[in-house]
Amino acid sequence: MNAAAPIVLDPPACALVLIDLQKGVLSRPLAPYSAAAVMQNSRALAERFRAAGAAVVLVNVGWSADGKDALRAAVDQPFVPPVGGFPPDFMELVDGLKQPGDLTITKRQWGAFHGTELDLQLRRRRVETIVLGGIATNFGVESTARQAWEHGYGVVFVEDAASSLSAELHHFAFQNILPRLGRITRAADVSFPPVQAKS
Repeated sequence: MNAAAPIVLDPPACALVLIDLQKGVLSRPLAPYSAAAVMQNSRALAERFRAAGAAVVLVNVGWSADGKDALRAAVDQPFVPPVGGFPPDFMELVDGLKQPGDLTITKRQWGAFHGTELDLQLRRRRVETIVLGGIATNFGVESTARQAWEHGYGVVFVEDAASSLSAELHHFAFQNILPRLGRITRAADVSFPPVQAKS
């Protein structure tokens, strides 16, 4: 998959938004990148953003114990919860990901904007561009991307910091949908301008 040229970001005007890097999601089989590969690239990105003074937003998904805050629309392929319910740590971010100063957002559906204060938190910080990764490419990441685009944010997709339930689903999104919503790059090609030495 061809990625765009390296992207240089303005730290005060951008935020890294990582979708559903939580224990209950990362335990599923993923492709084309394993959970370990996505986490390695996501951690590296987060460290780079923190060092540059840019915002890091960690999004997780979950519902109340009775599930009454989950969507119930009639669909042809409904989500089937695991037998016995979700494990107690389903919603927990993977160990060591969150650091002091990071923002956390809990959503109740695929997209991270609806019903949350993500847009408020970004606008209060004067963020204009979000850099997006996480699990799964075609669900939480793509839904959040569509909402970000509709809200007027610039979006940068980090192809190797996202993965899906199959390689075909991931590649379809990166080849056909996401290029219409923003720019595509890889984790190693996201950078910030060099810090100018004070005279």
